[in-house]
Amino acid sequence: MARAYARTLGTLGMAVTLLRAAASGAGVEEAMTQALAALAGLAAVGLVVGWIAQATIDESVRQRLEAELAETQPAT
Repeated sequence: MARAYARTLGTLGMAVTLLRAAASGAGVEEAMTQALAALAGLAAVGLVVGWIAQATIDESVRQRLEAELAETQPAT
């Protein structure tokens, strides 16, 4: 999940930066430098967000399974 978030946010950041640079008439070198920086920065953010999301889902599933197992096991 973390890699999917990183890929999506990084690509989105790069595309938006390139579109903004094209609209403002920036040079190719400057536009690509900014786009690569946006790609790297947002990919890092996406990795962290995806990792947190996966950990949250894993914990929720674990707690639900433990609760269901506790209900089905007889009390001793």
